[in-house]
Amino acid sequence: MPTRVSRHRLIRGITAAAAATLATGLAACGGDGEAAAKTTAAGTVTVGRLSNGAAQETELKVSEVKSISAELPASVRRSGKLVIGVGALPSGSAPLNYVGSDQKTLTGSEPDFGRLVAAVLGLKPEIRNSTWENLFVGIDSGKVDVAFSNVTDTEERKKKYEFASYRKDNLAFEVLKKDAWDFGGDYENLAGRTVSVGSGTNQERILLEWKAKLAQEGKKLDIKYFPDQNSINLALTSGRIDAYFGPNPSVAYRVRQTAHTPEPTRNAGTYSGAGGTLQGLIAATAKKGSGLAGPIADAVNHLIDNGQYAKWLAAYNLSNEGVAQSKVNPPGLPLDNS
Repeated sequence: MPTRVSRHRLIRGITAAAAATLATGLAACGGDGEAAAKTTAAGTVTVGRLSNGAAQETELKVSEVKSISAELPASVRRSGKLVIGVGALPSGSAPLNYVGSDQKTLTGSEPDFGRLVAAVLGLKPEIRNSTWENLFVGIDSGKVDVAFSNVTDTEERKKKYEFASYRKDNLAFEVLKKDAWDFGGDYENLAGRTVSVGSGTNQERILLEWKAKLAQEGKKLDIKYFPDQNSINLALTSGRIDAYFGPNPSVAYRVRQTAHTPEPTRNAGTYSGAGGTLQGLIAATAKKGSGLAGPIADAVNHLIDNGQYAKWLAAYNLSNEGVAQSKVNPPGLPLDNS
């Protein structure tokens, strides 16, 4: 028999549920902390603020380029802002995207570069932080204009998105320093290993294809998933996994951070994010047909030509991942990953 609920209790319950929903939405979206990268009226963007040792704080002079901002879709131009998606929840991945030393502001090479591009376009950057999966939901729904979040250019993703490349995409295996294993560029060397990888990532796709190949040969590759980077790090140091397969910049950062700890790690080999025959590329990612890839690529090339791009890379110790030119929809990871 149903129980009767008073109108007062019902309203109170609805109010509480609404508050919980609002809190969840805010956590998923995040916000742009001006403390992380200031953009002044004079056109100065400061990158590497609150980086907690992951970057050298650097002031860069970046002003709007009218000929490039004129290429923007009218709706974006009228809004006066560039909504930038970053998939850093729940714990981020330094130096790419993570919460800064003030324990609240999103910082890292990816959101900082989005802010630089926004400055060239004459737009106010608005950062939306989410999980990796919800990053693409945001683009699909139109709540996010463009993602700057270490997204690999792939032919599969081109079915739904358009790209403007801005950095090389290299992946790496992180192992404990005392582990003598090396990848050596050959998936056969993964036989018998237990490896962690981020769910829904390009590196997961590569690892799953290697697992399938090994299975056909009667060999085993065990893949483990964890909710965040901190859990992965703990699994590696405790011996629950043999290796972590992830973005090379993140692995390089953790190798430096663990150098003087009881369980230091090392880079056990790299691999192109586009497979064995093509250099992978990281790209700004917008909805296909949005008209944003062109002006963003032109903005990136302006930053390259005027030296701000090289200084941004140097601030985050990523100079070895620089590209000579940003391209719209360049060749990406093939559909068959060959």
